[in-house]
Amino acid sequence: MRRTETHLKIILRQRLYYLIEVLIIFTGIFLFLLIPTMLLPFLINDKFLAFEPLYYLLRAVIILIAIPLSLYVATFAMEKQRKKLILEEDISPSRNFLSLFNITKKNFKFQLLYGVLLLFLIFIPLDFFTYLFSPGMLSYASTVLVESSYNSYFMESYYVFLVSVIIIQIFVAIYEETLFRGFLANRGSDYLKKMPAVIITSFFFGLGHFSYIFVLPSIDLPIIFPIIWFLQAFFIGIILAMLVSRRHWIFPLIFAHAVNNIITAHSIWNFIHGNDFSLMSFFVYIPLLIISILLFIWQFSRIKESLSIGYKEFKSYFARDKSLEESSSDVIIRIMLDFLFGLIIFLIGIILI
Repeated sequence: MRRTETHLKIILRQRLYYLIEVLIIFTGIFLFLLIPTMLLPFLINDKFLAFEPLYYLLRAVIILIAIPLSLYVATFAMEKQRKKLILEEDISPSRNFLSLFNITKKNFKFQLLYGVLLLFLIFIPLDFFTYLFSPGMLSYASTVLVESSYNSYFMESYYVFLVSVIIIQIFVAIYEETLFRGFLANRGSDYLKKMPAVIITSFFFGLGHFSYIFVLPSIDLPIIFPIIWFLQAFFIGIILAMLVSRRHWIFPLIFAHAVNNIITAHSIWNFIHGNDFSLMSFFVYIPLLIISILLFIWQFSRIKESLSIGYKEFKSYFARDKSLEESSSDVIIRIMLDFLFGLIIFLIGIILI
């Protein structure tokens, strides 16, 4: 009994201190985000075509500033807790975060290759088969996205939409990958082991997509569609978080995320303007899937190695931690706590960011 209490105390303390740091960072992001949220509508008419791209640009820039500055504050606020709980030698958290964005001449081609592989082997097939076997997803996505704030560009002419979607989705990808993988997953692996941080972050990411169920038009639509979005985001989140934890690169994630969002937005725009998904399938997705097959053959050895490493890491999450003398029941409790803390972080995120 004493052993179980000690085990629970350790994992609770790790997750609690991680949660406190998340709260500090989210508060910092919230304060910085008041700039585009409160001031921008007073400076520029929200009907102006440049308003939405400028809004997302400012959000991306602000989060790149807010996270390292807030980490700097958290370093001093939680100095004692960090010394007790950080699993490895803790370099400057702000410097560690910023190093994710480091691209050199030597590794650029590899970062780009990983971004291309993520796009063609994960994002594009997942979206295509989702829309193919669940055609109602396009209708659902178009309904809830158009009704959401700052998505009016879907209703514009194609050329206005094209310029807007490229700018907006690049900065959306920067914002989301910086927050979810750059901060939450990367920093979480300092407090926790890698896989708990991956699961907590990915669950939060999935819940963020599921939350569209609360958009007013979604109330009358089948719940299966937000569930599909949740499962997609949760699955993708695990892959992206594992990659950033292993490689310490964030550019491949931003690249794949941005390009996929641009492609997906085209499917939604076409649906809104009366074009069947078969148009996107024939002219866009099928050619891209052919490229996916060629890339899979070309990079098979690299893909096989990555899958093998990823499978072992994922499998280890469900294994007993010998260093904590975990029992089978302890593993179940640990996993349940990870999902609980993922939910708590999600609720904090809804309130603050």
